[in-house]
Amino acid sequence: MKILVILICSLLVLKIDLASGGSHSLQYFYTGVTQGFNFPEFTAVGMMDGQQFLYYDSNIRQAIPKVDWIKNNEGPDYWTRETQNLQGHEAKFKVNIGKLMQHFIQSDGIHTFQKMCCCEWDDETGATDGYEQYGYDGADFISLDLKSTSWVASVKEALITKQKWDGAAAEWEKNYLTQTCIDWLKKYVQYGNISLKRKVPPQVSLLQTDPSSPVVCHATGFYPDKVKISWQKDRKELHEDVDVGETLPNHDGTFQKRAKLNIAPDVWKKNQFTCVVEHKSGDPIHMILTEEKIRTNYRPGIVAGLVVAALVLIAVVVGVVMVVKRRSGYKKANQSDAGSNSSGAAAQPLHA
Repeated sequence: MKILVILICSLLVLKIDLASGGSHSLQYFYTGVTQGFNFPEFTAVGMMDGQQFLYYDSNIRQAIPKVDWIKNNEGPDYWTRETQNLQGHEAKFKVNIGKLMQHFIQSDGIHTFQKMCCCEWDDETGATDGYEQYGYDGADFISLDLKSTSWVASVKEALITKQKWDGAAAEWEKNYLTQTCIDWLKKYVQYGNISLKRKVPPQVSLLQTDPSSPVVCHATGFYPDKVKISWQKDRKELHEDVDVGETLPNHDGTFQKRAKLNIAPDVWKKNQFTCVVEHKSGDPIHMILTEEKIRTNYRPGIVAGLVVAALVLIAVVVGVVMVVKRRSGYKKANQSDAGSNSSGAAAQPLHA
């Protein structure tokens, strides 16, 4: 598992490793940033099956809904509780960044403290899973081992935090992940049943910056997020000279992905190259590469500008500075009965 920080012109890209099959995931992402950077000092995002449903930051200081299914099913009391809970996270994150700077012997500079927690439930088998992990300045810091109910320090500076968090605090967090979070996850599945199970086909385009640059096959607007994009040469799949990007979320809850063909125009014009997009919403889409199908803003005699808007860096989830990847092999299924809590967001953060 690696928690990576990306600060590019205040734009953010969020990568999430989603559950597959019949399982559902409820995730929360929290990011604290030291003062002196043109960015909220604290942001929080709630994701249900990869779809953002909640947002909060230290500028607005209020939890707000992002999708209709949560707006239509939860009233003012819910949003008051979520706001109060996240205000508590904000206050403790600011304190923790200061303490961690001391642990790492830092007196100034821009620093980040990040938390990701998630619970998962398979509605077919009933199996549950959960994890919680923290990052500091873009590197792993500490994570919770549900099997042993103890914290695992990723760096020596986290040993002090481990000593404070082991014991009752670890039990509290485990209870949240295996009971309270699962309870809210099941409730949200009911709320968003229609929305989360919808299937929206991708829109496919061939993009090129200028006549000598690689051709990009871009699929966007699809839901759910699972999609395969490949290039074929004369009906045989290519593996070399192809660069497939990550699946990224759009602002409207759909997703996008692209695959770059790194072959010179004089080569692909002499052969049949086809972009194939496979999505569960329907039959595979085959886009044969021809000059007429390429979309570009290039004009002879004028320096080409940016490729069409679909290729611009996407400010997907405003307020998050985290790209997260789940460590393979970390899952350990747990069976649990759902508990209850007055707030759907994660339990209050601990003091580092």
